Parts: sequence; C-alpha cells; structure tokens
Amino acid sequence: MTTSTRRRRHFSMTRIIIYAVLIMMSFFYLLPVYLILITSFKQYTDINLYRMWDFPPLFNLPNCTNPALFCFDSFYEAWFGSEAVIGMGQAFFNSVIMTIPATIISTVLGSLNGYILSKWKFKGADVVFPFVLFGMFIPYQAILIPLTLTLRSMDLYASLWGLVFVHVVYSIPIAALIFRNYYATIPNEVLEAARIDGGNIFSIYRWIILPLSPPAFVVVLIWQFTNIWNDFIFAVTIVQNEYQPMTVALNNVAGSFTVEWNVQMAAAFLTALPTLLVYIILGRYFLRGLMAGSLKG
Repeated sequence: MTTSTRRRRHFSMTRIIIYAVLIMMSFFYLLPVYLILITSFKQYTDINLYRMWDFPPLFNLPNCTNPALFCFDSFYEAWFGSEAVIGMGQAFFNSVIMTIPATIISTVLGSLNGYILSKWKFKGADVVFPFVLFGMFIPYQAILIPLTLTLRSMDLYASLWGLVFVHVVYSIPIAALIFRNYYATIPNEVLEAARIDGGNIFSIYRWIILPLSPPAFVVVLIWQFTNIWNDFIFAVTIVQNEYQPMTVALNNVAGSFTVEWNVQMAAAFLTALPTLLVYIILGRYFLRGLMAGSLKG
C-alpha cells in the first residue's frame, strides 16, 4: 500500500467520522422541531405522553373542523384564539410593524457608522468606536428601569414606536462592528482616487461603498431581523396588551389556564416561522457574506 493510498484512506475515515458526528448533532438539534410539528398537527385527544413521538393521524379526522392532510385546528385556535387561548393574529402584525422598520433603520445607520469609522478617520475615532461597542456588553436587565423612565419622558412608552426606537438604538453597535470590519477590506486607494476626482463623503458612500456592500447588508439584515423578532425582555417591559409582539403572546398562550399542548406547539411554530423562512431564503447569501469578510478583523 502506497503512502498516498494510506493518506486517502485516513482522510476518508476522518471525514466519515466528522460527518457522522455532525449528523448525530443535527438529529439531536432537530428533535424539538420535529416534536413541535407533529404535536401541533394533532388533536387534543391524540396527545399522550407515551405516544408523543407518534406521527399525527392522516385523513381520518372525524373531530377536526379544519381538515386537510393534517388537522389544522391547533393553528386556527393559536391564530384566532378561543375561550381558553388568546389568539396571536394581532401579535403577528405587531411583530411585523416592530421588526421591519427597526431592522432597516438600524442596518442603514450601522452601515453609515461603519463607513465613517473605517474610512473617514476623524480625531478621536479610536475612542468613539469602543464607546459604540460598549452598548453590546451592557446587560439589558440592568437598564430596564432608566430605559422605561426615558421612554416615558419621550412619550414613547407603551407604544410600538417606542419599541422600534429601543431596538434601533441597541442594534446599532453590532451593525456598526460588522460594517466597519467589512469596509476595512476595501482598499483605501479606491476612496483616495474618488476624493481626487471630487467625491465627497456622501457621494463616495453612494457610488462606491454601497454597491460593494450587499454581502454585509445581508448578514446584518438577517442578524438584526432574527434578534429583534425573537426579543422578549424589551417587548414584555415596554408594551402591553394590544401592542404585544408574538414572543409575548406566545408566553401568554403557554400561561393559559387550560394546557392544550397542540395549540401551544402550533403557536411556537408560528412564532418561529418568519425567522426560519428568512434564513431558508437568504441563508446562502448569509454564508457568502460571512466568507466575504463581514466578520473579519
């Protein structure tokens, strides 16, 4: 047996072991998702602790009011509500109204901050940047009381726009960090040539930096959307009742008087679905953005 053959066999065996470990970890990670799905498609009478891993019944659904291939009663009740469960339909639209503006605004501001801090070094820039990042390391629990008082003084407390404002402010540091590190990979000679041709700070950003930024924008948009959509602590503190997003509504469903596991699982799946769709649709661009240098440095 030649040395190259031994190396190939050793390499193949190593790869098989790595793939086997990754598959086992993925299987373990996806088990809760599987349990959520099969439980949400079951009827309340089909749920049993000893048969919780069983597949939900198909077609033969005599007690189902919204039958298809599976029974969709759990999703209907989770969305529209019932006597025992508060529906999540309004909470979904609250989450959309909160997440989309906060994601877009924080991403744009993060891009501008990253551009200024990386390519237009001003006096004291190396001091300002650590202070910008300082916001990433403050525990949210530590600032809830002063944050609430500040929002009250601004007449933004108990409103969705107050929640949008909070997410924009606390999302800028990580966005600025990602964009700053990405823009650091752009050669300074390109910007110097644009300055010689008469370009100013905004025209260079518009015509040179922005066309090179899609990979970083995808990374930041996915990151911000996921974190803002999944937020609970700000949402449960700042807004109440009709303005609550899905994460708070999910907690209310779980805290209902009647424990309907199928409805709770359907509510959990509906809450997680938007972020799953965003990653499924844009996941490959997210990975490309990471490899393009968005998180380097």
